[in-house]
Amino acid sequence: MSESSSNIQDRRTGAALGRLGRGLAVLFVAQLAFFAWTTSRRWADWAAAEQGGTAATLSVALIAGQLLALAAVGITLWRLYLVATYRPIASVTDDDLPELTVIVPAYNEGEQVLKTLRSLVQSDYPRNKLRIVAVNDGSVDDTWRWMQQGAREFSDCVIALDCRENRGKRAALYEGFGRATGEVIVTVDSDSEVLPDTLRNLVSPLVRDARVGAVAGNVRVLNRDQGVIPAMLDVSFTYSFEFMRASQCRVDTVHCCPGALSAYRRSLVESCKDEWLAQTFCGRPAAIGEDRAMTNLVLRQGFLVRFQANAVVLTEVPTRTAQLCRMYLRWARSNVRETLVMASFVFTRFRRESALGARVNLVWSALALLLAPFLFLGIPGLLFQSPQVIGAVLLGVLLSAVLPAAVFSLSRGLRGAWWAFPYGVYNFLCLSWITPYALLTSHRSAWLTRQLPAASAVESSPVAAERPRRARAYGTP
Repeated sequence: MSESSSNIQDRRTGAALGRLGRGLAVLFVAQLAFFAWTTSRRWADWAAAEQGGTAATLSVALIAGQLLALAAVGITLWRLYLVATYRPIASVTDDDLPELTVIVPAYNEGEQVLKTLRSLVQSDYPRNKLRIVAVNDGSVDDTWRWMQQGAREFSDCVIALDCRENRGKRAALYEGFGRATGEVIVTVDSDSEVLPDTLRNLVSPLVRDARVGAVAGNVRVLNRDQGVIPAMLDVSFTYSFEFMRASQCRVDTVHCCPGALSAYRRSLVESCKDEWLAQTFCGRPAAIGEDRAMTNLVLRQGFLVRFQANAVVLTEVPTRTAQLCRMYLRWARSNVRETLVMASFVFTRFRRESALGARVNLVWSALALLLAPFLFLGIPGLLFQSPQVIGAVLLGVLLSAVLPAAVFSLSRGLRGAWWAFPYGVYNFLCLSWITPYALLTSHRSAWLTRQLPAASAVESSPVAAERPRRARAYGTP
């Protein structure tokens, strides 16, 4: 896409988001007026009838619900403004691109790991500045054979490491960190493939701004044609990255640099990798959420974390509900842990730039976590007591899908945006239990989405206090 057509698209997107924002502003004013009217009515009722007991409790709950709805619309308006003014950083020249090491951890990925390596090698990135370290995390299938083939095909820039036993993704990445060279470390999941310009776009913010410590890539669905769930997740991922992370980028605090594609200053990783490997939660090794944990450590060191919408990676996602629930449960548990970690430093003067936006986002996400159990239990209870409100509940679910559908249509086109609406219903019926359950079981760190042989299951978590045993290397670029 030329620069002029890119600018035209940016203006069109900004205008469309502006129209959506004006609509939400009207809704916000209407909500505010309705809140004022209902609150005055209830105060008048209390004064006249001296309500108490259940009626008073219900009134307070309704008022609290209206306040939360007002806050939700206000936060959304703020984020719309941030996204409308977001622009990815332009790519730097070949001469300015840094030397980097891409680390690809893999467990039981089979031939897909070779496709990942090929996509990286075929990047529009100077070959003499690119080093790729593929780490086999004790796979029991033929993953190691495909890694060796990649190291043979691209012997000038690919090295394959065989850890022989499965110790978890965090330990595999740690092994890769030990073989890294250059100024930047990039992590890419072994079930993902990058576009030709992904790497250069991803690292450009690190070159242009010395205050940037990490950059999150833009994750899209690789297997979107493999069923209903991948098609729905394609819309959900687009909203999560091109709206949520874009808005977080505008306040310099992206909450999570995804394992599928992220870039870090190597010096920052070196300074915290031992603490990252040794992380525990509730007295147990933190074997999940390694990407959010590393992001928090970069933020805690006072650096900014950005998002690059033009650094795209395509990743495979679950195709069945059971797989998806396990993946979301893993994410939700690590979100509980890392929200607590972030809260431990974000309200201090941890960096010289403003952190107000970071604090607002953290408080709102923590509030969403705490309210999830009440919504999960309260809505079915409301439907049981008043079945006639089912239409209103369904309407609310569908309305919540309007923004994701709009974001997808503006970013990717109208085709496929409608999947936001069935996903809203699917999420409400099948996935709403995950966050409440994660709150109760956040101390658990099982990976859940990778099948291990029974004999090695006990080895699936990294040992916090010691480095992994040295891996066997194939290829010496």
